[in-house]
Amino acid sequence: MKGNRNLWDSFWAQKKPEAIYPPVTDIVSELSNFADVKDKLILEPGAGTGRDGIRLAKLGARVFLLDYSESSLKLVQNYLKKEEKDKEVNARLIMADALNIPFKDEIFDIVFHQGLLEHFKDPDLLLKENCRVLKKGGLLLIDVPQTYHLYTLIKNILIFLGLWFAGWERQFTIGSLKNLLKRHGLEPVHFYGDWSRPGIMYKIIREILLRLNINLPMYPGYFGKLTQKFYRLQAKLRSKKIFLYTFLSIGVIARKK
Repeated sequence: MKGNRNLWDSFWAQKKPEAIYPPVTDIVSELSNFADVKDKLILEPGAGTGRDGIRLAKLGARVFLLDYSESSLKLVQNYLKKEEKDKEVNARLIMADALNIPFKDEIFDIVFHQGLLEHFKDPDLLLKENCRVLKKGGLLLIDVPQTYHLYTLIKNILIFLGLWFAGWERQFTIGSLKNLLKRHGLEPVHFYGDWSRPGIMYKIIREILLRLNINLPMYPGYFGKLTQKFYRLQAKLRSKKIFLYTFLSIGVIARKK
């Protein structure tokens, strides 16, 4: 685990808060539309930037943001300081391993993570620990990369070449995610997903050019109103179940039996 920690410390240390894209999916909206988060005790293991957890705290939740990367938690502190200028946010930072969460059994109402499960070669280890700290009847939200996407093809080529930033990463289908959760006594109650905005190819090209000291804007200005119309169309289509198999990222909310 130490090697992974060094990798993520290095990864987050290179990131500037203002230059980090938000998650592809809007986890906070998905969760708050499904359940009232006010006064709920929520844990985000593998918090990364912690922005989703901070948003939930602003909605009245009591949030614990956990990561084993010191660089990650420094980013979380930066975002938290900005939000607390206007109002105190009930969010606490914890430096710990997601496989060894320093809390008693069945304490949290909600556990959620985005961009975490795919980094485990044995995802059962993480889910077992998630379930341990989750109350009966509590909700687990998992957000992961979709198998059927160009992103997956590009990623696997880079992994084969030894060029992937995370070293190794898996992906999931709706079916495999559902079966995995059921093995742990979790009942999926809501699936969702979304496409990347801007598109994945723009993000890849931008990242390559950054290494050549060419800085493209985070969001392309081309086509203006046409691009915005396209995004609005995507927002309407994403509610259709058939598009779950085209999204870059998919997520599930499951209830602990």
